[in-house]
Amino acid sequence: MADNGRQKVHVITMGCAKNIVDSEKLMAQLQLSGIEVTPHIEDADIAVINTCGFIDAAKEESIDTIIDTVRLKAGGKLKTVYAMGCLTERYRVDLTKEIPEVDRFFGTHEMKEILESLGAEYRYELLGERHLTTPGHVAYLKISEGCDNPCSFCAIPLMRGTHVSRPVEEIVSEAHSLVARGVKELIVIGQDTTSYGLDLYGRRRLSYLLESIADLEGVEWVRLMYAYPAKFPRDVLEVIARHPKLCRYIDIPLQHIADPILRSMRRGITSRATRELIEAIREKVPGVTLRTTLIVGYPEEGPREFDELAEFVRTTAFERLGVFAYSREDGTPAFPLGDPVPDTEKQRRQGVLMELQQEISERHNEQLLNTRQRVLVDRREGEGYAGRTQSDAPEIDNEVLIRVSRPLQVGTFYDVDIVDTYEYDLVGIIA
Repeated sequence: MADNGRQKVHVITMGCAKNIVDSEKLMAQLQLSGIEVTPHIEDADIAVINTCGFIDAAKEESIDTIIDTVRLKAGGKLKTVYAMGCLTERYRVDLTKEIPEVDRFFGTHEMKEILESLGAEYRYELLGERHLTTPGHVAYLKISEGCDNPCSFCAIPLMRGTHVSRPVEEIVSEAHSLVARGVKELIVIGQDTTSYGLDLYGRRRLSYLLESIADLEGVEWVRLMYAYPAKFPRDVLEVIARHPKLCRYIDIPLQHIADPILRSMRRGITSRATRELIEAIREKVPGVTLRTTLIVGYPEEGPREFDELAEFVRTTAFERLGVFAYSREDGTPAFPLGDPVPDTEKQRRQGVLMELQQEISERHNEQLLNTRQRVLVDRREGEGYAGRTQSDAPEIDNEVLIRVSRPLQVGTFYDVDIVDTYEYDLVGIIA
């Protein structure tokens, strides 16, 4: 713990990319107020935990982190522990009772309050400032907050509120600032990116926003994440197909394909419309990489609905896929349905889909053998380097493992010849 009379703050971030952005903005505001932020908890006087409350596993991880951190406080290694974010927004009263050692809990819309508690001034004119915790060539760009979709399984509206778009000018200004600092890849995120603009402009303006960001000098890749499938704005496809800086990559969480489950989930889209959307995306954006996430073990998912989902995965052959086991969340519309599918069966279904996806991913990768790919180098890896093609988002997708005979520059693009493939990775050499 610091003993120089000046308090140091360490921020721990749990959960998704949206939380990363919130933590980065918090740290920037602290630094601009003259408060030191340290990446090492052993050097800190104050710990701030930005929690996640999305599903059971995330909640447990956040609670475990809080408990571990207050133990450091009890051992005299920290003076103060604060918790903020989604979990505390949702369960503040319970957490205050169960873990009183935490000095104060803050919700998702209390940046000003937590800064004041840390002795910092909340400066509205610096809302776009960030202390990047990602590699310097990659940054997340949050375009909105909250969600208006009524999905029965999801607690995000309970934690993040209704959908609120940021003005185009504000987002582009932040993007410009990030690019000026050396960021090459901007990853567009939000709880629901495809609803962008509805509240501010009366219509969806995601295509205009994406083009405005991609037009910035210095940006190389702009990647779209968290695109809600219902009422997907088709003009986005035209922009992605046309603009060279927009990655031919769309993350579109579908969650399921069986109509009875989609209705119960309140997804606002049918199985037929989902399939037509996928067909349109692949037709309008040749070579697109489609990433989706699916939920297994939803209360009304029987063997027939799961078999339909498995066949959908097999025939659609998504380039990238994640599968989650259903988590029963109190306060959501699906909560009264109970949780009748045993955990063992959820895990079995999850395993079935991921085994299918492993074979699909291996086939996709084999098609890249003996091709040349443009790769962004992310880090040194053993005696070589690890990077990504435009088909891969950081942390969640495939990587290219690069064998080299000379040093490479992290954060730089290289032409890489693919000489070997695995289920989820490529192996390449520099031409």
